[in-house]
Amino acid sequence: MKLRVLITIFSLAFFVNNSFARTNSFNFNLAKSDSVNLLAEFSLFYEYYKNKDFQSAVDHGWKVININPKNFLQYKPFKKMEDILWFFHDSLAKSDEEKIKFADTTLYLYDKAIFYGEKEASYFLGRKAYIMEMWKNLSAEEVIPVYENAIATDPKLDNFYKDRLGLLYAKNDNETNGYKLKALDLYSKLSEEDPTNDVWLQRIDGLASNPDELIDVRNKAWELDKENLSKAYSYAETCYKFQNYEKAVIPFEFLVNKAPDIANYWRKLASVYNKLDRTSDGLKAYKKLIELEPSNRDNYLNIGQLFYKIGQLSTARTQYQKASQASSDPWDLPFYYEAQLYEQAARNCGFDFMDKCVYQLAVDTYRKAVNIGGSSAANARERIQALANSVPQKEDYFFRKLRSGSEVKIEGACYNWIGKSIIIP
Repeated sequence: MKLRVLITIFSLAFFVNNSFARTNSFNFNLAKSDSVNLLAEFSLFYEYYKNKDFQSAVDHGWKVININPKNFLQYKPFKKMEDILWFFHDSLAKSDEEKIKFADTTLYLYDKAIFYGEKEASYFLGRKAYIMEMWKNLSAEEVIPVYENAIATDPKLDNFYKDRLGLLYAKNDNETNGYKLKALDLYSKLSEEDPTNDVWLQRIDGLASNPDELIDVRNKAWELDKENLSKAYSYAETCYKFQNYEKAVIPFEFLVNKAPDIANYWRKLASVYNKLDRTSDGLKAYKKLIELEPSNRDNYLNIGQLFYKIGQLSTARTQYQKASQASSDPWDLPFYYEAQLYEQAARNCGFDFMDKCVYQLAVDTYRKAVNIGGSSAANARERIQALANSVPQKEDYFFRKLRSGSEVKIEGACYNWIGKSIIIP
């Protein structure tokens, strides 16, 4: 039975190779339509395939595929035949010659699938490129266009094939064909689309001997096409990734000038300004970002952090409160940062009774963050414990004749912006 399968495949491969050499076309039949009942042949093919009797299935499958598979496309005959051929290649072929024959036959199958308008043409193009690359070891010049065609046909093609293309680009760059830049573009896009996959960043890192070279490659690509926003963004992102914030400023400023309504450009520029301690510019960028995204709570939190950084505690608190109100979902971070404001204010002032009360206000606010839960809850709990000796003790209340449940208003020159009270526990 194995011999019969090999003879069938070898015969088909012979016809494929010779037909291609003569006509540069794979469009031929191995059976006459007037002597074959296609429905019966497909039924036999389907049943044998379902029972994993691939050796019996293959002849019937080829009759359907080579005569007219159009009426059976919904049952995916090409993918079923693909399973059979891959099984034969991996399990039956013993010599390199046999493997090449199976490879040629599989390529023929993919061309037939594309010819008959299979809905998943990009899938078969990607598989075709893979066979050409891995089974037949064809040159990059032959394989790369097939991968590119597959991805162009369907930009959402499985990332496996995009990675194969990227690796070919990287391996075959000669500093004149632009393959390195194409690989960088491809992996940068993959990194944006699939940010949790570290492989794409590793691929990017491997394309340059050091970060400076990578930044230089991106910069040169942008300089050659100065109005290209995509290349400007790639350069800016590369600078940002490797923490070269000084260089990142120029392309990000270019981007916000050319496309002032794209929030992501402003977000990155604001972050760069913040990294460079350009607080005034950072505030302007975040204010623009809030105009573009008034319901994005992160924007209020970030601008609040900038105000906190320059000591404008009251304004910072206003922004934290806006961040908390921007979403109906409870969020612990605004309360955590607000508590830090009170703690900082008390630390800047002194250690009298009113200062202790402000520490208590900080503790009460930290507790709100703990009760909500989230990324800052553990840190908030630690701050509560750290401030245990800074808040008013029982004797502080006793000597001032303050009872449990009484309200103490926060006041004084250091705290006139707070406008809050604490309740004695």
